[in-house]
Amino acid sequence: MQTTKYVIKYKLNGERRFEFAQLQTGSQTEAREALEKIHSDADDVITDIKASKAL
Repeated sequence: MQTTKYVIKYKLNGERRFEFAQLQTGSQTEAREALEKIHSDADDVITDIKASKAL
């Protein structure tokens, strides 16, 4: 299973943030799953997710 390093740009509770993650496809679903592992608080609202390959 090969992964690629992606940067995930998103908003957490309305605040712009970004994280790096090793993803297989870089799909929005996969990116959301990675972010939910990082931000496990049930009150966190994650929106505007965009994943792109890191340089």
